[in-house]
Formats: sequence, C-alpha cells, structure tokens
Amino acid sequence: MQGGQGDLSPCPRQKLLWERLMAQYEHLPIYKKAMDLTIYFEQIVRNFSRYNKYTLGSELRTLSRDIVRLIVKANSAREKLPILHELRERLEELKVLIRISKESFAFKSFKSFQYAIEGTVLVSKQNEGWIKSLLKG
Repeated sequence: MQGGQGDLSPCPRQKLLWERLMAQYEHLPIYKKAMDLTIYFEQIVRNFSRYNKYTLGSELRTLSRDIVRLIVKANSAREKLPILHELRERLEELKVLIRISKESFAFKSFKSFQYAIEGTVLVSKQNEGWIKSLLKG
C-alpha cells in the first residue's frame, strides 16, 4: 500500500515532485548561506546561558528558520519582490538580535558573534542583489 492511508512513505510520483522542488532552490548561494546560518544558530545557542538560551537564542533560531522559508518561498513565487522585501525586514531584525545577543554576552566568544553577523550581512547583500536584478528586468 505505498502512498496509502496506512503507509506514510511517498509514492514515486510524490517523491519525484519533492526532489524537483528541492533542486530548484538548493543551488542558490543565498539559500546555502542562510541554511548554514540556521544550522549555526541551532548549534551555538546550546552554549548560551539558560536565560539567553530561552529568550534570545529561541528568537535567533526561529528568525533564521523564517529567513530560509522566505528564500524558498521567493524562489518559487511569481511575485518575488514582496517576499524579498519581507526577507529584507527579517534580516534586519536578525542583525539587531545578533547585536543585542553580543551586548548581553550571550555569545561565548567574539568569533561566534563575528561569524553570525558576517553571515547575516552576506545573506542581506545577496537579497539586495536579487531585488536589484528583479527591478532591472
């Protein structure tokens, strides 16, 4: 009963569709960097103090996941600009949150902060490039 009610595995057609969707955005440099940052936040937040882990850390993790979702959504949308503008806002929120985390000593080292902020700035620049390319064409 492949793909039926009792079996949760996808049928071959669903699997092919899923693989095709995955292939549409996994090659994007902005997606790769955003995914790296998301995984980085998942790992680094473990080292935050208990207080920061459940406040700032939780927000960092959620916001970074939202950014990846928006990139995937923008890539498959007909009207990309509104989504990319929302992505710009989320990236600015993430930058502010990273700086707050630094100032409240949530990061255990300056290198941790530096990697997070530089990665976020890079994703922001890639997003701005994407917006500019859409406005040109």
